[in-house]
Amino acid sequence: MHVYLLYPDQNDDPNQPPPPQAEELLRDLALAPIIITMANGDQFIATTVQRVLLNSLTDVNHIAYRQAALQDCLRHPEVIRELYHIPVQAFELKRKRWLGLFGMHYPSSILSEARAMLVAYFDLLKALRRLADQYGAAFQSPAFSRFFTMIQQELGDDYLAEIAYHLRQLSFRDGMLASAGLGRGNEPGDYVLCKPNQPQKNWLQRLVDPTPSYAYTLPPKDEAGSRILGDLRDRSLNVAADAVAQAATHVESFFKALQRELAFYIGCLNLAERLNELHMPVAFPEPLPLTQRHFACQGLYDLSLALTTQQPVVGNDIDAGGKALFVITGANQGGKSTFLRSAGIAQLLMQCGMFVPAISFSANICSGVFTHYKREEDATMNSGKFDEELARMSTIIDQLQPHALILLNESFAATNEQEGSEIARQIIGALLDSQIKVVFVTHLYDFARGWWRMQRVDTIFLRAERQADGSRTFKLRVAEPQATSYGTDLYYQVFGEAEQVASDESAAV
Repeated sequence: MHVYLLYPDQNDDPNQPPPPQAEELLRDLALAPIIITMANGDQFIATTVQRVLLNSLTDVNHIAYRQAALQDCLRHPEVIRELYHIPVQAFELKRKRWLGLFGMHYPSSILSEARAMLVAYFDLLKALRRLADQYGAAFQSPAFSRFFTMIQQELGDDYLAEIAYHLRQLSFRDGMLASAGLGRGNEPGDYVLCKPNQPQKNWLQRLVDPTPSYAYTLPPKDEAGSRILGDLRDRSLNVAADAVAQAATHVESFFKALQRELAFYIGCLNLAERLNELHMPVAFPEPLPLTQRHFACQGLYDLSLALTTQQPVVGNDIDAGGKALFVITGANQGGKSTFLRSAGIAQLLMQCGMFVPAISFSANICSGVFTHYKREEDATMNSGKFDEELARMSTIIDQLQPHALILLNESFAATNEQEGSEIARQIIGALLDSQIKVVFVTHLYDFARGWWRMQRVDTIFLRAERQADGSRTFKLRVAEPQATSYGTDLYYQVFGEAEQVASDESAAV
């Protein structure tokens, strides 16, 4: 049986390697609060969610498949949680009873443990069937419709009854019946496990039954005979033990796949419930093909910031159309880096089939998401800060493919204005020529102003708003870059209005 809840044609691969920039994405986009909220204290969910989140889908149809499944989950959260509890129970039972085939060497031991595993899983398979019968018709997505139909077909009443029958027979309550033949040199061979005899006859039936029967009782202290009898038993059980072990392994693999794929949806439910408590909107995005440049959002907010502060945060409305370069300038602490992070998070969430933190969101799929954020000075002093920036950029460029997305946060600012601007011009120009989408938060006015004068149709300029009184709205607007980032506003916030008055008087003199 296949689960196919995350992909239309395959089960989730738990050994899927992370993308090359996984650690940078986790740090620069501050994904930890999102993963922690989704996990809600469950380490298995945390591991699964992080892997699925970082390994983006690049097929619009696959994203739509997962979005439809998640919408089903949001409509029936209690059913999904009950469904997830079934594989969790399976492995809890296995752990408590120390069930497992690892380390078993004798067919009799393998058969005994495999049967015990199947007995433990049997009631859970029946519970799975009951859920499919009760709720399957209410699910509309291709993923869950196929899954529940498969459960009803594969775990039909006749099949479950047959499983129960064979599990009873494999307990050998009335002994084990086997046959063997004599081969060359009168060595025994052709061992076959036979169906058990009819139930024992009573004394009257045995008295009138003319059929002779023969029996031999092994003496209690006959150790050699006991070993020989054990060897005969194991030889007879070998084929059956292998078949039952394979059946137990198959059921266990099914439960493992079911737990992994449902863990992602449980994480989504946990996140949706928390955002609902914070009264923050979510929307299912519209993914567009790789080659169709597009970006538009309404009320897009920083999900990580909302979960960290536990309160609503300001969203942005941007319609960039088919632009390939976003140049973001403006006031310090005006929301530039926050928007950059929100755009990266939304892209990752969209490409793993989730809802996004916005009223609406649409963008083209990217072949990969990369970040290049400023770092602190190298504590080991092995290289300068600017050298380290360029080395990281070189590593990223080696990993880029056409139609990737790269988020730059104050890159190339570790050197002087003129040199940093020239390097930014050359690198960003090369990225655009290579069909890379770039979002660049910068204080390099020489670069921003020079690029503005070029009037390129593939570029949009956004500026963080600043009110006349110096306050920030934390919103971005389409506007040309300015020569100042209003750092004095922050100075006066720290040192107070007295310093501002003194500064104004001094300027007047």
